[in-house]
Amino acid sequence: MNARDRDGEGRARSARPRDGLGRPLAYGEPGVERQPEGVVRTPAETVAEAQRLLDAGMPFHAHEVFEDAWKSGPGAEAPLWRALAQLAVGLTHAARGNAVGGSRLLLRGATALAGPGAGAGGGGPYGIDVPGLVRWARELAGRVEAGAAVDAAAEAPRLSSPRDRPERPDEQERPGPAGPR
Repeated sequence: MNARDRDGEGRARSARPRDGLGRPLAYGEPGVERQPEGVVRTPAETVAEAQRLLDAGMPFHAHEVFEDAWKSGPGAEAPLWRALAQLAVGLTHAARGNAVGGSRLLLRGATALAGPGAGAGGGGPYGIDVPGLVRWARELAGRVEAGAAVDAAAEAPRLSSPRDRPERPDEQERPGPAGPR
């Protein structure tokens, strides 16, 4: 008989702890709490939770938040959330040292965000800074391809447009690839 780990509904799911980048650790090792799956959030809650996780250097977990939005939201919004999930996974791979996978996913997400109708008028839906994210992803992909080491927290993008987010005390102290954070 196969003694695989199972979730509460009987589906196979590893119970091994994970690190902040989603990598499995040995049983018994301290890890970070997993992002719950299947959580239905408003778009504003999705952006806020994903930003919190990105700022904490946990892009793998942010990708889970975007994946929930893509799978539970209106079908017309799925491409937006899928593209944001690709950016988060691209940052995850880049931070893990996987330059090829990281740069490909960053560019794939950027291309999807920059697609027809995306960011028309300079911004994006729900205050998401689509043009800024596209610039950030393309610039980071270029640095990753050139061999740059990536710290997920230091490289975390700002998801919302500057006019759509409250000023944080550290905003002026932490310039990021897409401008002041």
